Amino acid sequence: VALKRMLNFNVPPVKNSTGEPVWKILIYDRFGQDIISPLLSVKELRDMGITLHLLLHSDRDAIPDVPAVYFVMPTEENIDRMCQDLRNQLYESYYLNFISAISRSKLEDIANAAIGANAVTQVAKVFDQYLNFITLEDDMFVLCNQNKELVSYRAINRPDITDTEMETIMDTIVDSLFCFFVTLGAIPIIRCARGTAAEMVAVKLDKKLRENLRDARNSLFTGDTLGAGQFSFQRPLLVLVDRNIDLATPLHHTWTYQALVHDVLDFHLNRVNLEESTGTESSPAGARPKKKNKKSYDLTAFDKFWQKHKGSPFPEVAESVQQELESYRAQEDEVKRLKSIMGIEGEDEGAISMLSDNTAKLTSAVSSLPELLEKKRLIDLHTNVATAVLEHIKSRKLDVYFEYEEKIMSKSTLDKSLLDMISDPDAGTPEDKMRLFLIYYISSAQAPSEIDLEQYKKALTDAGCSLAPLSYIKQWKAFAKMASAPTSYGNTTPKPLGLFSRVMNTGSQFVMEGVKNLVLKQQNLPVTRILDNLMEMKSNPETDDYRYFDPKMLRGSDSSVPRNKNPFQEAIVFVVGGGNYIEYQNLIDYIKSKQGKHVLYGCSELFNASQFIKQV
Repeated sequence: VALKRMLNFNVPPVKNSTGEPVWKILIYDRFGQDIISPLLSVKELRDMGITLHLLLHSDRDAIPDVPAVYFVMPTEENIDRMCQDLRNQLYESYYLNFISAISRSKLEDIANAAIGANAVTQVAKVFDQYLNFITLEDDMFVLCNQNKELVSYRAINRPDITDTEMETIMDTIVDSLFCFFVTLGAIPIIRCARGTAAEMVAVKLDKKLRENLRDARNSLFTGDTLGAGQFSFQRPLLVLVDRNIDLATPLHHTWTYQALVHDVLDFHLNRVNLEESTGTESSPAGARPKKKNKKSYDLTAFDKFWQKHKGSPFPEVAESVQQELESYRAQEDEVKRLKSIMGIEGEDEGAISMLSDNTAKLTSAVSSLPELLEKKRLIDLHTNVATAVLEHIKSRKLDVYFEYEEKIMSKSTLDKSLLDMISDPDAGTPEDKMRLFLIYYISSAQAPSEIDLEQYKKALTDAGCSLAPLSYIKQWKAFAKMASAPTSYGNTTPKPLGLFSRVMNTGSQFVMEGVKNLVLKQQNLPVTRILDNLMEMKSNPETDDYRYFDPKMLRGSDSSVPRNKNPFQEAIVFVVGGGNYIEYQNLIDYIKSKQGKHVLYGCSELFNASQFIKQV
């Protein structure tokens, strides 16, 4: 909503305006691009009158009779470039929108340039948009994508970090969270654990919200904000969690569709990139072998299949794709049959009466064609994506890993020793083995003895693993032990339902032989458990000591005692140090069982296991 308002020159778009939109161009930097691309497609931009969208630092030609909307971060180089645009008189008028608040001195730089270029009248509006976060789903956001190594897990947890560096990181995170709440139009009640990076974020965010509320003239949280209608009168709860409370989940192999796509494919800002292996049969003899095609697909809110199945276990997804395909083929055959009847020659009675019958049918078939084509596009897309995922599952035995890790995390008996899993040359990549071992190491109540550890290390090294992550996890575990007992993950193991029987019939495109049909049972991960305690106001030793901040109270108090005793309806969970789709899915599943409650999941960056293991 905020973006559309900005693109409409900062006035709310009118629903039923008949005229053409005002044609304009959009100029953004990489940050702006990342914020817009998951939300608005090129077609939607065109509907709003945007004919061209260009990067700020590309070579742009002058288009003297067009208004330009800028959407950029207020950085030195961006501002220099904007001043240059003013001097070169590129456009008719300038609407300057900053993703995050601009400082006074930088505003003066722009003003000076405008005076120098004699373009003061052309700068129509200057706005701070407070949109410095990326929305990936209706209930999920991530802070930034461009300089994400600045706020990464490693950056926050480096042993040699200086106080000033830490301050900068925290300010970056707080700035984005502040933008998030301005856009929501709500002041949260903040809870966090003591002695973590999350606590630093909480203190700073509380201060920033408080200062803004005190400054009555410029407060961003007054009556007419965008989000007023979005939340009930009750305020949302913000739970700030530190990644360090649970390092096993980000390493865990997974079994739901969205998390699998993120784990094994190149999935980034809602777009998945696949390399298509092209068949050999299409090229004539003697022709050069074809290059692999790179294809990218957007998995968005408009994709009904994706919305419905992104949280389903993979076997179900494969089956659903198959069913969609069959229903599509039936519709297609119907259209073909009608075509052949329409071609009937001769005047015999039967044909004519059939004809009038079929005219109606044909009309409806023709009108449903666009829908049919869209259905076909989605089926093809998911067939390709699911096949790519399946190849990984089979070649790396991911179903075995998933099941084994679930058993470790729920402390049930193991049917095969860990050492065998690690030294089995057919199962998984070195990275898969390292992930398995780290989960075992993190979840075990007492660390394995030195002798056992040496054996594991040797097996891991033989399998080609780098042992670097282990030394970090070792330190982390020693440190965490002082804090508390290891986190429990519930005691549920997935139940295999026998191999894929229905999907195994010959017509299916997915050859699922040998892949286990595992079904998930709902179990709450640590992050979800913490949320549950705080949202429902349950007393639990794990969360009783969490700090409580309320930016609306006049004096800040350092207490753990919540003022408000009622359960919350809305909550935002934010993970400092990075999050993943496994936790997101777990929260969504948890909240489905609670009537009328909502939860949003946010994180400083989104990583899959292989990106995480490199940071460790």
